[in-house]
Amino acid sequence: QLQLVESGGGLVQPGGSLRLSCAPSGFTLDNYAIGWFRQAPGKEREGLASISSDGNTYYADFLKGRFTISRDNAKGMVYLQMNSLKPEDTAVYHCAADRRLEILRLGAPIDEYDYYGQGTQVTVSS
Repeated sequence: QLQLVESGGGLVQPGGSLRLSCAPSGFTLDNYAIGWFRQAPGKEREGLASISSDGNTYYADFLKGRFTISRDNAKGMVYLQMNSLKPEDTAVYHCAADRRLEILRLGAPIDEYDYYGQGTQVTVSS
């Protein structure tokens, strides 16, 4: 089954850090742009960051440098390093893969992405 699998979520105290991973299953990410999104209960999905197939990165302004997206093409993985976490960062975090960087940057309905993962829960609480 072709899918994306996120990992690395968990419970962290305010001010702490987490690194999320996005791994493909059944295919490779070589020619795909990747985006990270999150959705908290009762809130709309937010786009966080995206990275092109050749490593150009884009971020939502509200993150103010706290998150960093990266990819390791040798390992076929994409990461989201999250620092200075706040309780309002609590959400389910998803990665998406698509050959069209633009729809990852601008956002689109989930079913328009080539692949969209099931997500990993991040909880920021003391």
